[in-house]
Amino acid sequence: MNSIKKLAPLFVIIGASLWGIDGIVLRPSLFTLPVTLVVFVESLIVTVLLTPLFIKKLPEFKALDRNIWLVIAGVAIFGGAIGTMAITRALFYVNYVNLSIVVLIQKLQPVFAIIFALIILKEKPPKAFYYWAALAILGAYFMTFGTDLPNLGTGDKTAIAALFALVAALSFAASTVLSKKALIHIDYRMGTYLRFTITAAIMFLVVVFLGDISTANQITNHQMLIFFIIAFTSGGTAIFLYYYGLKEISASVATICELAFPLTAVCLEYFLRGNFLNWSQWFGVVLLIFSITKVTQVNGKSG
Repeated sequence: MNSIKKLAPLFVIIGASLWGIDGIVLRPSLFTLPVTLVVFVESLIVTVLLTPLFIKKLPEFKALDRNIWLVIAGVAIFGGAIGTMAITRALFYVNYVNLSIVVLIQKLQPVFAIIFALIILKEKPPKAFYYWAALAILGAYFMTFGTDLPNLGTGDKTAIAALFALVAALSFAASTVLSKKALIHIDYRMGTYLRFTITAAIMFLVVVFLGDISTANQITNHQMLIFFIIAFTSGGTAIFLYYYGLKEISASVATICELAFPLTAVCLEYFLRGNFLNWSQWFGVVLLIFSITKVTQVNGKSG
């Protein structure tokens, strides 16, 4: 069990890295579709693929306590629905060109998650955790912006983009903490399935209410292929790996490991699009990786 716990942060890092690949390589192909439809379709595909594996577990679902169902519903609402829609909408407002304000506010997610973990889960990490966590967030900032200040010149959409980014940061932070609370009582495989199933149900109601379901015929064959790739990588697989790791570590440690998301995105921008990093950004990369390593070591010592 101790060896599994030592490796647990790695699974969270891999899951978060897949989300970074999603944002840079996969999801841009879906930007012509309504945000609500994108979230609904990707959740539905994962649900359909996993349902045959979980039909025989129906008795276990029925045995779950009402409070656990409420927590899982919270995960789906905040992480699966609100958070995903908010971050996508924020990126729409800045046209995926100037992402400074969105990325900057997303750096606040670990701060929110640590606060929520203190309140909801009563987590009390050792003092060394806060030191390395602060350096990790600082490293993420330098990695993204270098020594420059964030460019807020996105026109009159800046404030709206900032608002949606803030909602996303709060929602994903809440989802991390609630997921940890749920995984205390259920298996990580069941947690993955229920997250996508409930999210799909919620988003079905949303797309029907807003009338976005009528745009489903606009999905091209290429976009449907992207949806399935997401399901097997940054969707179902990423959450599966993330929950596998989260079950063994604290929510506070997990949220720092999630900074692998922007790290992966910045590296892909460098290798795929030629957006070269300056010396201060490379300093941020090194500081972030070093700090995440230290955070995982603190997790091992506190376990």
